[in-house]
Amino acid sequence: MIIFHKLWNRNMVQNLKGMEKGGSFIRDENEPRDTYKIAYIIHFLLGAGNLLPWNALITAVDYFGYLYPTKHVEKVFSVAYMTSSVLILVLMLSWTKWSQTLSLRLRLNLGFSMFVLSLMVTPIIEWTNWHQNGTNVESNAAYFVIVASVVICGLADGLIGGSLDGSAGKLPKQYMQAIFAGTASSGVLISILRIITKVSLPHTPQGLKTSAHLYFIISTTILIGCIICCNMLYKLPVMQQHYTLVQDNCLPCSRHNFQDMARTIRWPAFGVFAIYTVTLSIFPGFLAENLESKLFKDWYPILLITVYNVSDFAGKSFTAVYVLKSIGKATWFCIARLIFYPLFTACLHGPKWLKNEVPIIFLTTMLGLTNGYLTSVIMILAPKSVPTSEAEVAAIVMAVSLGMGLVSGSVLGWFWII
Repeated sequence: MIIFHKLWNRNMVQNLKGMEKGGSFIRDENEPRDTYKIAYIIHFLLGAGNLLPWNALITAVDYFGYLYPTKHVEKVFSVAYMTSSVLILVLMLSWTKWSQTLSLRLRLNLGFSMFVLSLMVTPIIEWTNWHQNGTNVESNAAYFVIVASVVICGLADGLIGGSLDGSAGKLPKQYMQAIFAGTASSGVLISILRIITKVSLPHTPQGLKTSAHLYFIISTTILIGCIICCNMLYKLPVMQQHYTLVQDNCLPCSRHNFQDMARTIRWPAFGVFAIYTVTLSIFPGFLAENLESKLFKDWYPILLITVYNVSDFAGKSFTAVYVLKSIGKATWFCIARLIFYPLFTACLHGPKWLKNEVPIIFLTTMLGLTNGYLTSVIMILAPKSVPTSEAEVAAIVMAVSLGMGLVSGSVLGWFWII
């Protein structure tokens, strides 16, 4: 009877991990069922909420550019946000008992609460007329407070992202796909929201401020909805079954196992690092600051960011249809994205026929598509290439590599202009 019980548990874990056949996820009839896809939808929404504050900050480039015309706002925000995010991820990886000390639910609630508080800093500063009190000292102080709120957003991003990725790494792959499709959807949502708020109000300084305030308030409301969702998730019967099965069949990851696991996923980790080094050194800084259009004028940065976000969402969503089966091929495709450097350089410094909007929009679309698809593929396959007991740590290692790529790309975008 004991032998039968162990075999049954082992089969259930294998069912949870899924089988790859033509890139599709095949379920066993004994696997817990996600009725009405509620758990999938909540993971999607939490993924969207995880990246929503970052997209909210960088999509409001026209607003922050108006407030601080002498500051390199996009590049400062990128370095501040990404550095603090990867710091938290490294701490989570080095503190091996973090998952026992702080429950997943508590970490998500804490992170989303930090998002809500920090995202409301910008409109509160405007409402208190801090920018209008006259002195450069006060204006600079307001700017540093906003940058500090960006740092807090980054800390919350690392906490939520590491927790979500670590949890999904032990679950069937559709939940990891849901998280990354959600992160991409937040960019699309924010871009649409920014366009609506910008179009609906007069093209004046006051209209710009009002649209930005409305934009931040709606974003904050969505984050409050994410707090409600993360508290609902763990009451779902399907998630309780998943967590029970994973706990029953996972042993702690020892130092020796950790080293073996890290060695196994070193190339996928490098691949995701390469993805975001390339992407963040081009987006959003280069697209927002270095390109001009007589046709689109101040709409051009918003248009390019929207094009990137839509194509990134399309790439991440496509993994629901087909996932590349070879993690080695996916890694080589990640490295091949270095070709975007000479291509964007040619559009900026090359022949006149390359300097118009069409080549830039096309390259931005391809940048987003490859970023979205390859990120989702790598993050799905890497945790499934190690034993279930090591999948959570593997997912966090991948998140750390992704975060380091974000920091690397942000710093490169600051010191090096295409």
